[in-house]
Parts: sequence; structure tokens; C-alpha cells
Amino acid sequence: MKNVLIVNAHQFYEGMSSGSLNKLLVDTLAAEMHSLGYEVQHTHIDQGYEINEEVQKHLWADIIITQSPVYWFGNPWIYKKYVDEVFTAGLMQQSFLADDGRTRQDPERQYGSGGKMQGKKYMLSLTWNAPEAAFNNPHQALFSGKSVDDVFAHNTANYRFCGVEVVPSFSCYDVLKSPSVDSDVLRLKQHLRTVFA
Repeated sequence: MKNVLIVNAHQFYEGMSSGSLNKLLVDTLAAEMHSLGYEVQHTHIDQGYEINEEVQKHLWADIIITQSPVYWFGNPWIYKKYVDEVFTAGLMQQSFLADDGRTRQDPERQYGSGGKMQGKKYMLSLTWNAPEAAFNNPHQALFSGKSVDDVFAHNTANYRFCGVEVVPSFSCYDVLKSPSVDSDVLRLKQHLRTVFA
């Protein structure tokens, strides 16, 4: 049996973000990965976590999935705090990576090649207020043709830096103005089966 860690990066905001959609998507992720034969562990950042336990969960997992709302074009700030704490501990323990890949003897070696987490996969799942049409379209001013994966490269870079393979992300779009929850859940299930089955 393979292992999957699902990190719930939702941060509660009274009157704006209760987390019900994020919870539904986390539950869908867990159920679908379990049906594909994976053992599942969870972390809900907003409910607290222990740093070294999170390091161990990352080492245990074959697949790490972050489920997150998009707040001001990024993850909630608690996710950045989580990454800073957990990945720094993984570096200090020499379990996530040894270094940045370069050495004084070989300073030309590829930057970002010092990871120790090869063989693992990372997927990012997001909920956006932005419509799907805002992406992959050079005529859209805000993202200027960028994909979701381009816009969230800052999120996936820390996993790549540690040697993890980043797989295509999943997004629910227009979740405030024009939600399509049932369709999103079906799309998420199909995405997981396409990427991981």
C-alpha cells in the first residue's frame, strides 16, 4: 500500500471563508485516494501541528497533496509559516535535502539538486474566486497567459528543491460568484485517477 499526506491549508475568516468547500475537497481527496489503495494521513494547519511530526509525515508519504484556498493570489499565510517551519526542520535534520546541490568543490553543479525526496510526488489543489478564463490566455491582463501552475510556482518550488516530482495541479474556479461544486468534485476524482491511478 502506498501512502498519501493531505495538507489542509485552509485558514478561517469569519463571514468570508468558513472552509466548507475546502473540507469537502479534503474529504473527496481522502476517499478517492483510499479507493485507489492509498493509506491516508491528514494535517489541518489551522488546527495546529507539531513540526517534527510533519517532517515524519512527509518522509512517510509517497504523495503529498495540499488543498488550499487562494487568498490574495497565494496560499493563506499559515501555509507559508508551515512550510518555513517544516522544511527548515527537514533541512536541519538532513532528511529533506542535504544542501542546494552545489559545493565549494563543484560550484557549477545544478542549483536545487541536493534533494533527498526523489520518488515522491506533490500535487496542489486550489479553490479560486478567479474564473478559469483568467488563465492560459495572453489577452487576460492579470495573469498575461500564465497557467495556474505558473502562478503557483512559488508553492511547488520548495518540493522540487527537495527532489519531489510535481504533478499537474487541480483548481476549482469562480467559487464565490459562480460555484459548480458537484462538477468540481467529479473533476477532482477524475484528475486523481488520471494522475495517480
